[in-house]
Amino acid sequence: MLASGSAGNSTFISTSRTRVLIDAGLSVKELTRRLAEIGEKPEDLDAILITHEHSDHVSGLPRLVRSRAKAKKPVPVFISRLAAPLIDWDEAEGVAPPPVEHFQAGSGWMVGDIQVQSFGIPHDAEDPVGFCLEAEGVKIGVATDLGYVPDSIKYHLRGVHFLLFESNHAIEMLKVGPYPWSVKQRVMSRKGHLSNDTTCDFIENDLNGEVQALILGHLSEQNNHPVLVRQGAESSLLRRGITPRLVIAEQKKQTEVFTY
Repeated sequence: MLASGSAGNSTFISTSRTRVLIDAGLSVKELTRRLAEIGEKPEDLDAILITHEHSDHVSGLPRLVRSRAKAKKPVPVFISRLAAPLIDWDEAEGVAPPPVEHFQAGSGWMVGDIQVQSFGIPHDAEDPVGFCLEAEGVKIGVATDLGYVPDSIKYHLRGVHFLLFESNHAIEMLKVGPYPWSVKQRVMSRKGHLSNDTTCDFIENDLNGEVQALILGHLSEQNNHPVLVRQGAESSLLRRGITPRLVIAEQKKQTEVFTY
């Protein structure tokens, strides 16, 4: 996880053959720096997968793909067909838009040796999705920016070995926090973001028992605290009777590298 939060989100996943970026909500400079910290480079990406069109997930995307196009190493961008028209590629700079692969939420495809499966998520975007990626006997799930956890998402996340999941806000902190009431209602809605309580309920009742690492992310800086997230998740994992590596993703630096 290169970054997680309302100021920018991006995740890097690789096999021995294929390198994929999920979301590009960081500047190219910052994305390049964080990739370099783990020994990777933007020019080696084989694909970029986009969950939805909100700026904290795509703000760095146009410049990133332009830089690849100028280097004559275009990178395909996979984005749902309804969200794609909402991306501003800024063609005024004279560089053609990237090779965009449109998909229907719920469909799957191959990127190199990685099997990608998309699934719809409940969020106030045009056509938001989460992803499961499988390769070399490993299954990775990415599910953030969702207002609740429907059975369809629980189904897709079965059997994951690594899971990036949302734990956005503490309900009481949100209620008394600085946001206008309209924004609070949006965050708490079924198309908003997951509370710590809802995330803990998922961990306790639905998290795959064989998961090796659970990364909780997209924490609100105003309405949550990493200590609260960790305490709640640890209690739920104890009740669930499993002991995966628990990591709280941050906005300002990347997580450790997870290997299997």
